[in-house]
Amino acid sequence: MKDSKKQTEALRQIPSVDQVLKYPEIESLLKKYNRNFIVRAIRDALGNLRDTIATSDQQLDISAKRITAMVLEMIEKKTKPSLRKVINATGVILHTGLGRAMLSNNAIEAIKEMGSSYCNLELDLESGKRGTRQVHTEKLLCELTGAESTLVVNNDAAAVMLALNTLAFEQEVIVSRGELIEIGGSFRLPEIMKKSGAKLVEVGTTNRTILDDYRKAVNEETALILKVHTSNYRIVGFTEEVGLKNLVKLGNEFNIPVVYDLGSGAMIPLDEFGLASEPSVIDSTRSGAAVVTFSGDKLLCGPQAGIIIGKKEYVESMRRNPLARAVRVCKITLAALERTVMDYLISKDISKVNPTLEILTKLVSEISKNASQLAKRLKTILKNKPARRTSSLAGGFEVATVDGYSRIGGGSFPTQEIPTKLVAISAIDGSVDKLAKELRLNSPPIIGYIFNDKLMLDLRTVKNEEIQYIVEAFERITTESG
Repeated sequence: MKDSKKQTEALRQIPSVDQVLKYPEIESLLKKYNRNFIVRAIRDALGNLRDTIATSDQQLDISAKRITAMVLEMIEKKTKPSLRKVINATGVILHTGLGRAMLSNNAIEAIKEMGSSYCNLELDLESGKRGTRQVHTEKLLCELTGAESTLVVNNDAAAVMLALNTLAFEQEVIVSRGELIEIGGSFRLPEIMKKSGAKLVEVGTTNRTILDDYRKAVNEETALILKVHTSNYRIVGFTEEVGLKNLVKLGNEFNIPVVYDLGSGAMIPLDEFGLASEPSVIDSTRSGAAVVTFSGDKLLCGPQAGIIIGKKEYVESMRRNPLARAVRVCKITLAALERTVMDYLISKDISKVNPTLEILTKLVSEISKNASQLAKRLKTILKNKPARRTSSLAGGFEVATVDGYSRIGGGSFPTQEIPTKLVAISAIDGSVDKLAKELRLNSPPIIGYIFNDKLMLDLRTVKNEEIQYIVEAFERITTESG
């Protein structure tokens, strides 16, 4: 039973905030941090101490040294950013939860330069007059894709919304039922269309839509034909869909523009790397679509952005829409995107320049070598450093390398599996769930996944220099209490 008298006495011994502020180590912090911030940290630390006293029957250390340490721990916690670098050991290359594509060194340098200085975001240096921020990427995107005009907004959902609102407000848009997509975050095409002011006209069935279905739906209220690439799912079996070229031909017959939401935005053919065929941005432009929209942080492997390309008359009308300002991008996004696109245009081998494409095309032999080295080092740690009783590794674990499959993710290649090598950690008499949490709380966090009661670390998405962090995390876990 808890001794209420001892608890009361312990609570009385807790110093006031003003007293703690006079502790030498805390007082010195006032030279570095805002006083109100230090006061909040002290209050939170003392609040935690009171809660511990109220729920514990153990003798607690309430010395100035211990309280100073608690305040310092609280300050460290409060100054640590919520958005942090993590080690992706999930094998999902474009992991939406982990930020999708990694940027090239060139793009990162561009961000640093533009973020740390003023820039000519909307200044025409030639004339000295105000210009448009779109100019920094427009020529490059037109050169790369073959489009007449381009426009960059903050994501692909915004690109679709802007296209529908501009080209089909209060008018009908024909879409196949099999393409009424939903993507992560409850983004549903019918709801986006409703918000845009366009009227949805569904044709065909879930698994089969033929050209005549579109033809029968055309009337004087039809403003657009919308084709949507089902980039995050596949319908297989007894299926049929109308290709983009045939839809464009039908649109030309009735003078109705065709908008293609490509979504994933592959810029280079990926079948040469053993991946299934994926419609490319360049092929979509050549097919004659009036407008093509796609994401910047998927298979383009750049920053988050919605990229609109197409015929000048349609893109220019979107540019004039007041909604375009609401979804415009900042200088940081434009700097990263400009450099990403330039990399495609000037690089001899883009897969060696862009880190996301490099991971996507990494050879299994290299991954296997890294997995074997990591497994060997983890086995040595577990053998030579018996974990403390309270450690998440206390129950004993076995480490092995196994074959597995990585995924592209990010709503791209939903059925594609890429061979990889995994480090599988199984519990003898412990908990892989507890171990997984311990790794997530590591600095930097290490994110794997659990399959068949084993913690899996996919070495495809782990950089070579990150392997040491995993080793150090296991060394820490074996020596520190959980």
